[in-house]
Amino acid sequence: MASKEKAARLEQKVHWEKKLNQRLSLLADKGAGSEKISKDTTVRQLRAKMRETDKRLRAIEEKEKRLEKMAKIKAEKLAVPKKEKGKKGKTSKDQPADSKRQQKKKKKKEKKEEKESPDKD
Repeated sequence: MASKEKAARLEQKVHWEKKLNQRLSLLADKGAGSEKISKDTTVRQLRAKMRETDKRLRAIEEKEKRLEKMAKIKAEKLAVPKKEKGKKGKTSKDQPADSKRQQKKKKKKEKKEEKESPDKD
């Protein structure tokens, strides 16, 4: 009875509940005490089947939530317009003017020219 469908698992849960209730009523009619009922192997097996079915239902619900979340994220990504890619070569807007090293060289050169130019005047 290993089914991955939620509807099938819900039907199984109803089935196991019905079987458990029948067994409990049968034992109660026989006059068995609560301790004897809890130790009954058939009752224990039916309760185990119920726990297993509940566990699978929780797993199915988690999977559905995860799928909904992923679908929502995908829809949001599709809603955002794509950025246009430029050509491979860098444009002058994208390129920085000079690197730090080049800037230092220019400053040094300017200072050197300033020192030399007042002497010429």
